[in-house]
Amino acid sequence: SCCATAGSPDNGTVRPRRAAPACDNRSMLIDTHCHLDAAEFDADRERVVADAKAAGVGMIVVPAVDVASFARVRALAAGRPGIGYALGIHPMYVDRAGDDDLAALRREVEAAMADPRFVGIGEIGLDHFVPGLDHARQLRFFEAQLALAAEFGLPVILHLRRAQDAILKQLRRYRPPGGTAHSFNGSAQQASQFLELGFVLGFGGAMTFDGSLRIRRLAASLPADALIVETDAPDIPPAWLDGGRNQPGELGRIAQTLAGLRDEPLEAVAEFTTRNALRALPRLAGVAPLA
Repeated sequence: SCCATAGSPDNGTVRPRRAAPACDNRSMLIDTHCHLDAAEFDADRERVVADAKAAGVGMIVVPAVDVASFARVRALAAGRPGIGYALGIHPMYVDRAGDDDLAALRREVEAAMADPRFVGIGEIGLDHFVPGLDHARQLRFFEAQLALAAEFGLPVILHLRRAQDAILKQLRRYRPPGGTAHSFNGSAQQASQFLELGFVLGFGGAMTFDGSLRIRRLAASLPADALIVETDAPDIPPAWLDGGRNQPGELGRIAQTLAGLRDEPLEAVAEFTTRNALRALPRLAGVAPLA
Protein backbone atom coordinates (compact mmCIF):
# COMPACT_ATOMS: atom_id res chain seq x y z
CA SER A 1 0.00 0.00 0.00
CA CYS A 2 1.21 3.53 -0.68
CA CYS A 3 -0.60 4.74 2.41
CA ALA A 4 0.77 4.84 5.94
CA THR A 5 -1.09 2.56 8.34
CA ALA A 6 -2.24 4.04 11.62
CA GLY A 7 -0.96 1.88 14.44
CA SER A 8 -1.39 1.72 18.23
CA PRO A 9 -0.04 4.43 20.50
CA ASP A 10 3.24 3.78 22.32
CA ASN A 11 1.92 4.61 25.79
CA GLY A 12 1.18 1.02 26.77
CA THR A 13 -2.56 1.15 26.16
CA VAL A 14 -3.94 -1.33 23.70
CA ARG A 15 -6.27 0.17 21.17
CA PRO A 16 -7.73 -1.54 18.10
CA ARG A 17 -5.79 -0.74 14.95
CA ARG A 18 -7.56 1.61 12.60
CA ALA A 19 -7.80 0.31 9.09
CA ALA A 20 -5.45 2.02 6.65
CA PRO A 21 -7.29 4.45 4.42
CA ALA A 22 -8.15 3.22 0.97
CA CYS A 23 -5.11 3.85 -1.19
CA ASP A 24 -6.61 6.26 -3.65
CA ASN A 25 -4.95 9.10 -5.52
CA ARG A 26 -5.75 11.59 -2.78
CA SER A 27 -3.82 9.89 0.01
CA MET A 28 -0.48 9.44 -1.75
CA LEU A 29 2.31 11.90 -2.43
CA ILE A 30 3.64 12.70 -5.90
CA ASP A 31 7.32 13.54 -6.31
CA THR A 32 6.79 15.96 -9.19
CA HIS A 33 10.51 16.35 -9.98
CA CYS A 34 13.07 13.59 -9.51
CA HIS A 35 16.07 12.65 -11.65
CA LEU A 36 15.73 8.94 -10.93
CA ASP A 37 17.74 8.16 -14.07
CA ALA A 38 20.85 9.84 -12.63
CA ALA A 39 24.03 7.79 -12.25
CA GLU A 40 23.86 8.35 -8.47
CA PHE A 41 21.04 5.78 -8.38
CA ASP A 42 22.62 3.13 -10.62
CA ALA A 43 23.75 0.95 -7.68
CA ASP A 44 20.45 0.82 -5.77
CA ARG A 45 17.63 2.22 -7.91
CA GLU A 46 15.14 -0.55 -7.06
CA ARG A 47 15.67 -0.04 -3.34
CA VAL A 48 15.29 3.74 -3.77
CA VAL A 49 11.92 3.19 -5.46
CA ALA A 50 10.84 0.74 -2.73
CA ASP A 51 11.85 3.23 -0.03
CA ALA A 52 9.83 5.93 -1.79
CA LYS A 53 6.76 3.71 -1.87
CA ALA A 54 7.21 2.92 1.84
CA ALA A 55 7.35 6.68 2.55
CA GLY A 56 3.93 7.20 0.95
CA VAL A 57 5.08 8.23 -2.52
CA GLY A 58 2.66 6.97 -5.16
CA MET A 59 4.13 8.53 -8.30
CA ILE A 60 7.46 9.97 -9.43
CA VAL A 61 7.91 12.34 -12.37
CA VAL A 62 11.30 12.00 -14.08
CA PRO A 63 12.21 14.85 -16.46
CA ALA A 64 14.90 14.45 -19.09
CA VAL A 65 17.74 16.99 -19.30
CA ASP A 66 19.21 16.30 -22.75
CA VAL A 67 18.75 14.06 -25.79
CA ALA A 68 21.00 11.40 -24.25
CA SER A 69 18.59 11.02 -21.32
CA PHE A 70 15.42 10.59 -23.42
CA ALA A 71 15.77 6.81 -23.74
CA ARG A 72 16.71 6.45 -20.07
CA VAL A 73 13.67 8.23 -18.66
CA ARG A 74 11.34 6.47 -21.09
CA ALA A 75 12.78 3.05 -20.14
CA LEU A 76 12.47 3.85 -16.43
CA ALA A 77 8.77 4.64 -16.84
CA ALA A 78 8.16 1.58 -19.03
CA GLY A 79 9.91 -0.73 -16.58
CA ARG A 80 7.70 -0.18 -13.51
CA PRO A 81 4.39 1.40 -12.50
CA GLY A 82 4.26 4.75 -10.74
CA ILE A 83 6.70 6.66 -12.95
CA GLY A 84 5.86 9.37 -15.46
CA TYR A 85 8.44 11.09 -17.62
CA ALA A 86 8.96 14.34 -19.46
CA LEU A 87 11.18 15.13 -22.46
CA GLY A 88 13.18 18.32 -22.81
CA ILE A 89 16.58 20.00 -22.96
CA HIS A 90 17.67 21.64 -19.70
CA PRO A 91 19.09 25.19 -19.88
CA MET A 92 22.39 24.03 -18.38
CA TYR A 93 22.77 21.49 -21.22
CA VAL A 94 22.07 23.71 -24.22
CA ASP A 95 25.76 24.50 -24.74
CA ARG A 96 26.23 20.93 -25.97
CA ALA A 97 22.93 20.78 -27.91
CA GLY A 98 22.19 21.80 -31.49
CA ASP A 99 19.30 22.16 -33.90
CA ASP A 100 19.41 18.41 -34.52
CA ASP A 101 18.64 17.92 -30.82
CA LEU A 102 15.51 20.06 -31.17
CA ALA A 103 14.52 17.96 -34.20
CA ALA A 104 15.12 14.80 -32.15
CA LEU A 105 12.97 16.20 -29.34
CA ARG A 106 10.11 16.82 -31.77
CA ARG A 107 10.32 13.25 -33.10
CA GLU A 108 10.40 11.83 -29.56
CA VAL A 109 7.41 13.93 -28.47
CA GLU A 110 5.40 12.87 -31.52
CA ALA A 111 6.09 9.22 -30.68
CA ALA A 112 5.49 9.69 -26.94
CA MET A 113 2.02 11.19 -27.38
CA ALA A 114 0.71 7.61 -27.53
CA ASP A 115 2.46 6.69 -24.24
CA PRO A 116 0.27 7.30 -21.15
CA ARG A 117 3.38 7.65 -18.99
CA PHE A 118 4.57 10.71 -20.96
CA VAL A 119 3.44 13.82 -19.07
CA GLY A 120 4.98 16.89 -20.75
CA ILE A 121 7.97 18.92 -21.93
CA GLY A 122 10.76 19.27 -19.39
CA GLU A 123 13.04 20.08 -17.82
CA ILE A 124 13.26 23.36 -19.72
CA GLY A 125 13.76 27.00 -18.83
CA LEU A 126 16.43 29.55 -18.06
CA ASP A 127 19.27 29.63 -15.52
CA HIS A 128 20.66 33.06 -14.70
CA PHE A 129 22.44 31.82 -11.57
CA VAL A 130 25.29 29.64 -12.83
CA PRO A 131 28.11 31.85 -14.17
CA GLY A 132 29.35 31.42 -17.73
CA LEU A 133 26.14 30.13 -19.30
CA ASP A 134 25.13 31.56 -22.68
CA HIS A 135 21.85 33.34 -21.93
CA ALA A 136 21.01 33.98 -25.59
CA ARG A 137 21.46 30.31 -26.43
CA GLN A 138 19.37 29.28 -23.42
CA LEU A 139 16.60 31.60 -24.57
CA ARG A 140 16.62 30.21 -28.12
CA PHE A 141 16.21 26.63 -26.86
CA PHE A 142 13.60 27.68 -24.31
CA GLU A 143 11.51 29.46 -26.94
CA ALA A 144 11.70 26.50 -29.33
CA GLN A 145 10.56 24.11 -26.61
CA LEU A 146 7.75 26.38 -25.43
CA ALA A 147 6.52 26.58 -29.02
CA LEU A 148 6.60 22.77 -29.19
CA ALA A 149 4.64 22.48 -25.92
CA ALA A 150 2.02 24.93 -27.15
CA GLU A 151 1.72 23.11 -30.48
CA PHE A 152 1.14 19.72 -28.84
CA GLY A 153 -0.95 21.09 -25.95
CA LEU A 154 1.54 19.81 -23.37
CA PRO A 155 2.40 21.28 -19.97
CA VAL A 156 5.99 22.24 -19.23
CA ILE A 157 8.30 21.53 -16.28
CA LEU A 158 10.24 24.73 -15.69
CA HIS A 159 13.74 25.40 -14.40
CA LEU A 160 13.76 29.08 -13.42
CA ARG A 161 16.77 29.85 -11.25
CA ARG A 162 17.15 33.64 -10.92
CA ALA A 163 15.12 33.98 -14.14
CA GLN A 164 11.48 34.21 -13.10
CA ASP A 165 10.64 37.46 -14.92
CA ALA A 166 12.38 36.42 -18.13
CA ILE A 167 10.47 33.14 -18.05
CA LEU A 168 7.13 34.81 -17.34
CA LYS A 169 7.66 37.00 -20.39
CA GLN A 170 8.07 33.95 -22.65
CA LEU A 171 5.17 32.07 -21.06
CA ARG A 172 2.88 34.99 -21.89
CA ARG A 173 4.18 34.93 -25.43
CA TYR A 174 3.91 31.19 -26.15
CA ARG A 175 1.07 30.21 -23.78
CA PRO A 176 1.76 26.54 -23.08
CA PRO A 177 -1.09 24.96 -21.10
CA GLY A 178 0.48 25.42 -17.67
CA GLY A 179 2.76 23.02 -15.86
CA THR A 180 5.13 23.13 -12.89
CA ALA A 181 7.59 25.77 -11.69
CA HIS A 182 10.27 23.56 -10.18
CA SER A 183 12.10 24.63 -7.01
CA PHE A 184 10.23 27.92 -6.83
CA ASN A 185 12.14 30.74 -5.14
CA GLY A 186 10.54 33.91 -6.48
CA SER A 187 8.55 36.69 -4.85
CA ALA A 188 4.91 36.52 -3.85
CA GLN A 189 4.11 38.77 -6.82
CA GLN A 190 5.95 36.44 -9.23
CA ALA A 191 4.18 33.47 -7.66
CA SER A 192 0.79 35.01 -8.39
CA GLN A 193 1.81 35.61 -12.01
CA PHE A 194 2.79 31.94 -12.48
CA LEU A 195 -0.51 30.90 -10.92
CA GLU A 196 -2.45 33.15 -13.30
CA LEU A 197 -0.72 31.40 -16.21
CA GLY A 198 -1.88 27.98 -14.98
CA PHE A 199 1.28 26.85 -13.18
CA VAL A 200 1.75 25.27 -9.79
CA LEU A 201 4.86 25.86 -7.68
CA GLY A 202 7.27 23.16 -6.53
CA PHE A 203 8.61 23.09 -2.97
CA GLY A 204 11.26 20.65 -1.80
CA GLY A 205 14.47 20.36 0.19
CA ALA A 206 15.25 24.09 0.28
CA MET A 207 12.04 24.64 2.27
CA THR A 208 13.38 22.45 5.11
CA PHE A 209 16.15 24.90 6.07
CA ASP A 210 15.32 27.41 8.81
CA GLY A 211 17.27 30.07 6.91
CA SER A 212 15.15 29.77 3.75
CA LEU A 213 12.91 32.56 4.99
CA ARG A 214 11.28 33.59 1.72
CA ILE A 215 10.60 30.03 0.56
CA ARG A 216 9.14 29.10 3.95
CA ARG A 217 6.98 32.22 4.03
CA LEU A 218 5.61 31.42 0.57
CA ALA A 219 5.00 27.78 1.50
CA ALA A 220 3.03 28.91 4.55
CA SER A 221 1.01 31.67 2.89
CA LEU A 222 0.25 30.68 -0.71
CA PRO A 223 -3.18 29.21 -1.43
CA ALA A 224 -3.36 25.43 -1.21
CA ASP A 225 -4.06 25.09 -4.94
CA ALA A 226 -0.65 26.68 -5.72
CA LEU A 227 1.58 24.02 -4.18
CA ILE A 228 3.21 20.75 -5.18
CA VAL A 229 6.04 18.83 -3.52
CA GLU A 230 9.23 17.51 -5.11
CA THR A 231 12.72 16.28 -4.26
CA ASP A 232 14.88 17.07 -7.34
CA ALA A 233 16.75 13.95 -6.18
CA PRO A 234 19.65 13.34 -6.12
CA ASP A 235 20.02 17.13 -5.78
CA ILE A 236 18.70 19.75 -3.28
CA PRO A 237 18.95 17.46 -0.23
CA PRO A 238 16.77 18.48 2.73
CA ALA A 239 18.39 19.83 5.90
CA TRP A 240 18.50 16.47 7.71
CA LEU A 241 20.65 14.82 5.01
CA ASP A 242 23.54 17.24 5.66
CA GLY A 243 24.40 17.49 1.97
CA GLY A 244 24.07 13.76 1.25
CA ARG A 245 22.28 12.17 -1.70
CA ASN A 246 18.63 13.14 -1.87
CA GLN A 247 16.08 10.50 -2.90
CA PRO A 248 12.31 10.35 -3.46
CA GLY A 249 11.78 8.60 -0.12
CA GLU A 250 12.53 11.93 1.58
CA LEU A 251 9.29 13.36 0.17
CA GLY A 252 7.28 12.25 3.21
CA ARG A 253 9.35 14.40 5.57
CA ILE A 254 9.41 17.26 3.05
CA ALA A 255 5.61 17.16 2.94
CA GLN A 256 5.55 17.01 6.75
CA THR A 257 7.67 20.19 6.81
CA LEU A 258 5.13 21.86 4.53
CA ALA A 259 2.30 20.69 6.78
CA GLY A 260 4.08 22.15 9.80
CA LEU A 261 4.69 25.50 8.11
CA ARG A 262 1.00 25.69 7.15
CA ASP A 263 -0.27 24.27 10.46
CA GLU A 264 -2.27 21.67 8.54
CA PRO A 265 -2.41 17.88 8.82
CA LEU A 266 -0.13 15.87 6.56
CA GLU A 267 -3.18 14.16 5.04
CA ALA A 268 -4.50 17.52 3.83
CA VAL A 269 -1.12 18.40 2.32
CA ALA A 270 -0.94 15.02 0.57
CA GLU A 271 -4.43 15.50 -0.81
CA PHE A 272 -4.03 19.04 -2.16
CA THR A 273 -0.49 18.60 -3.53
CA THR A 274 -1.57 15.42 -5.35
CA ARG A 275 -4.67 17.12 -6.72
CA ASN A 276 -2.53 20.06 -7.91
CA ALA A 277 0.04 17.79 -9.56
CA LEU A 278 -2.69 15.93 -11.45
CA ARG A 279 -4.22 19.23 -12.54
CA ALA A 280 -0.87 20.68 -13.72
CA LEU A 281 0.25 17.44 -15.40
CA PRO A 282 -3.09 15.90 -16.46
CA ARG A 283 -1.49 12.97 -18.30
CA LEU A 284 -0.29 11.73 -14.90
CA ALA A 285 -3.85 10.43 -14.43
CA GLY A 286 -2.87 7.62 -16.82
CA VAL A 287 0.04 6.48 -14.61
CA ALA A 288 -0.70 3.62 -12.22
CA PRO A 289 0.64 4.16 -8.67
CA LEU A 290 3.89 2.57 -7.53
CA ALA A 291 3.36 -1.13 -6.96
